[in-house]
Parts: sequence; C-alpha cells; structure tokens
Amino acid sequence: MLVKCTWLSVMLPNQDAALSTGILQSLRKMRVFYLLLIFLCGAQSYTASRPNIVLLMADDLGVGDPGCYGNKTLRTPNIDRLANGGVKLTQHLAASPLCTPSRAAFMTGRYPVRSGMASRSLIGVFIFTACSGGLPTNEITFAKLLKNQGYSTALIGKWHLGVNCYNKTDFCHHPLRHGFDYFYGLPTTNLRDCKPGEGSVFTSASRWLVFIPLQIIGIAVLTLGVLHFLGLLHVPISVFICLLLLASLILILFLCFLHYFRPLNCFLMKNFDIIQQPMSYDNLTQRLTTEAVQFIQQNAETPFLLFLSFIHVHTALFSSKEFAHKSKHGRYGDAAEEMDWSVGQILNVLDELGLANDTLVYFTSDHGAHVEEVTTKGEIQGGSNGIYKGGKSNNWEGGIRIPGIFRWPGVIQAGLEIDEPTSNMDIFPTIAKLAGSPLPEDRIIDGRDLMPLLQGESQRSEHEFLFHYCNAYLNAVRWHPQNSTSIWKAFFFTPNFNPKGANGCFSTHVCMCYGNYITHHDPPLLFDISKDPSERNPLTPTTEPRFHEILKVMQEASGNHTKTLPEVPNQLSPGNSLWKPWLQLCCQSSSSALSCQCDREK
Repeated sequence: MLVKCTWLSVMLPNQDAALSTGILQSLRKMRVFYLLLIFLCGAQSYTASRPNIVLLMADDLGVGDPGCYGNKTLRTPNIDRLANGGVKLTQHLAASPLCTPSRAAFMTGRYPVRSGMASRSLIGVFIFTACSGGLPTNEITFAKLLKNQGYSTALIGKWHLGVNCYNKTDFCHHPLRHGFDYFYGLPTTNLRDCKPGEGSVFTSASRWLVFIPLQIIGIAVLTLGVLHFLGLLHVPISVFICLLLLASLILILFLCFLHYFRPLNCFLMKNFDIIQQPMSYDNLTQRLTTEAVQFIQQNAETPFLLFLSFIHVHTALFSSKEFAHKSKHGRYGDAAEEMDWSVGQILNVLDELGLANDTLVYFTSDHGAHVEEVTTKGEIQGGSNGIYKGGKSNNWEGGIRIPGIFRWPGVIQAGLEIDEPTSNMDIFPTIAKLAGSPLPEDRIIDGRDLMPLLQGESQRSEHEFLFHYCNAYLNAVRWHPQNSTSIWKAFFFTPNFNPKGANGCFSTHVCMCYGNYITHHDPPLLFDISKDPSERNPLTPTTEPRFHEILKVMQEASGNHTKTLPEVPNQLSPGNSLWKPWLQLCCQSSSSALSCQCDREK
C-alpha cells in the first residue's frame, strides 16, 4: 500500500545577536532532524510505490468468455474474483487483432507498425521458429525498464516475437535479450499442427501448393501419354520422367513438411535451452503454473515482474484430465476453465506470501476470440465476443475488445467499472512509472499511464484518438472528443465476410487486409460506439447531422498520425517470415540433425 507522509514546515527564528550559541546549535540539530525525517518518508513512499507486477495474458480469449463480462455458463471464478477485487475495463482494446503485432504493441507501448512488427503480406504472424524476423533489438520493452530498476523479471508461456537473426545462437529476438531474466515456454506459438490429430493450419496452402500442382502434373502426363499413344504427338520419354520426378519431389517435400513441422516448431525452452522437443501437452498448464508460482516464491523479498502468457485457449485445444469433459462448452470450455484455475493458483500464492497488497495484477487477452475456429464436424473451438461483431484478425469490436482487469488492494478501488477507451499499449507507461522508470525520450510512446483513471483521479481516458490497424494498413480510427460522451469509429475499409451474412471469414479461416478480401469505403463507414457497440447501424448524413464534420476531424487525425510513422524494416516480410534451415534450433543431445527430439522435462 502506498505510504503518505506528512510534510512538516519548520519556521526558524531570525538569527540575531540575542540568540545564544546553544540555541543556535539546537535549532541546527532540529533542522537536520526534520530534513532527515522528510528524506526517509520520501524514500519509504518511493519504495512502497514500486509494486510487484503480475501480467496474465490469455491467447484468443473472447471478451464474452469470463463470467465477470457476462458469461453465465463458462465457469471463471478466479478471473471473476480478480475483477471483484479490482477495476474492470469494459472498453479495453488490443492494438492489433492478431497475436504477434498485438504482443509487440503490449511489450513496447507502441503501435506495431512503428517497430516493423506489422505485416504487409498475406501472413500476419510468425509461423516458423527458424525465421529471421522478430522484435527488433533497438525496441525497449517494459521488461527492460523494470530490470534496470532492480526488478527480477520472468516470462512464462508464449513469446511469439521471434528468436534468431543471423545464426541459431545469436538469440537476438529472444525474451532474455528483451529484458527478461528467465524464460520458460514456447518461443513461437501453439498451432493445430503441434498436436497430432488436430488438423492443420496449412490446409489451404497445401491445396494450392501441393494437390493442385499434382493434379495438373497428373493430367499433363495422362494427356501427353494418350496423344503419344495415338501418334498425334511425339513425346520424348525424358518429358515423362521429368514430370514424374517433379511430382515425386513435390510429394516428398510435402511429406517431409508434415513429418518435421511439429518437432521443428513446437517445443519448450528454458532460457536458451530446448527442454522438450516436440512439446508434450500432458499437464502443460500445470507445468507453466508451477514455474510461475516458484518464480514468485523465489523473489518474494524483492520487486518482481512476472508475465504469465497462457497457451490457452488458442487451438490446438488441450486440458488435463482434471478439467477434460467438465465444462458446458466442450473442449474450448475445458481449456478456458483450466486457465482460470491457473489464475487462481497465482492469486493464492500472492495471498499465502502476504504479497497481495504489494502487487498489481493485470488480466487480459491478446485480442478477440477466433470465431472461425469450427471443425468439419461442427464443433465450435473458438470463444465468445459477446455482443460485439467480428473477431480475431479484424477490427470490428469483437476482434479488438479484450478483458482488462486490474487489482491492487488498497490502491485501486475494488468493484469499479470503467467504460473509457483504453489500450493494451497502456501497460507499458503504467508499470514503468510505478517502477520509477522514466519513459524513453527518443521514440513515440503511444500508450498512456492508466493509474489516474484506475484510482479515480481522472474520469476520462487520455486517448482522444486510437488507430486500428489490419496488419500494416490503417483500417479504422476511434475518436472520443473532449466534453462529449460519444465515441466515433470510422472504417476506411472492412473485411468481406464469407459466406455472405456470416460473422467472419470462414473460407480463409482469418480475414485478410487487402485486395479482393476487403471493401473500401468513401466516405468512411461511421459508427457511434457509445450508442451502437455492436456496429450494426452505420451513420449517414441523414441520421447524423455532423457526419461530414466528424469524418473531417478523424481523417485529419489519421493523416497527422501517419506522418509520425518512420520507415523501418518489415519484420514480417516474406524474407523474414520464411523458414531458414541455418536458424533451426534442435536438441543438442540428438544424434541426428533431423531427429530433433528430447524430453528433459521428465
């Protein structure tokens, strides 16, 4: 709890000749005493204002999933307990609706386009561990700032911001290069391909790169064979051999990809070492939780930063036997409820060690739920975005509205609900200031300190404008005018949902950001989010008399914003995103470079 000191004023009498030497000496001693008292009070207040920081981030959890956000059937008692003891933000927004750029913004307090962590190509996240893209080394994370202030720092769980640059031992993008003292988790992400029997995220790519070429080659061989047999065309035997070799090569490469993708990309690391390759899902959440609890226990006497980045509830879905088949929402619900259990374990150890009052706890998700996650059998494996339209990969409210819960007993009022626009970028300046760290002055920080809002000192968000990006493309802008309750949101383009009338891009599994996948709007599509949070009724000059005036302000703000964007290397370019064999990490104990299998967790 923060300590408040009383500042004492000491009025010293004039030092005239009538004062004896003894009185003068006594007054000097009193003055020194009071100055020392003031100094000690200030130091005590500074120390007490440096709380421990626990950041809890779910993966693909929808804002409509936790009970405290309105879900009546998914059991999240520990997340709800956190909300009841703190502040719940109801207009908390991800800086991007995709994993990699959202996490980059979260770590740096900056729009991901500023660091090159926003793609201009088809793929918007890192898929391969052995790619050269990642969070640039010149970016400053909140972990770096807190480490410089004497905090012990740890990341447990998912990273997804790159590993290596030029060789497999430089670890230039690794968490330990970005301010964390300890890392235990996945360097990339959880995918369907990581768990046997769960399908693949490469189904569409396989069709275009493998099956269609094989069909074309097959038809070509058959057609040329018939023409040659009928004597209508002389076809050298070498042509048939080349076509068959090409087909064999495509098939062999495809089979190798299927066989090796899992061990080469789905593994656990402890600091710089691989400890399980491929990763096992057995009691995985329990192992992550144990690591987090032990870190808290080992650092109970010093300020610490713990970032517990859950693997739940991204597909492939998993849960331990204690939670399997227990929820009302199938495997997704089982995973969500197991994650909630983990949240409870963290809160419990803080209570047991007497650290709850000295710890700021924050719970969120990296973006909205993935509504297109439906199996061929019709099983829904994505979460709920509540009343909000869209989901992961698009900037409708369902894609960017996320849970935002803060708890710090005695400092933040319990049970408070705030409906002001806030961003996951705000965590950076908030915890930096609490730790006593100045913000970097050589770059733009887009986040804002949330403590005045959380403590009730301010009733309005410091964000007048927020900009919503679809990968590296400015998609929409949000404006919360001063002295107004309106929150305007203008779309410059929107994704083409398919099939028509659906609430997502089911044919491509995620929504794309350019070309035939989107519809441009001129004038921009305008909504008043304060009155129409579901974004069902776009405004017109007829329904909103200030229509053109509002759009003019928002377009000017967007133009001013884009002028502040520097030219930086794109970390998600095809060249940086593709698999590079010389960057591939593999268990050192493996006898073969291609086996890459070990299990040091046992």
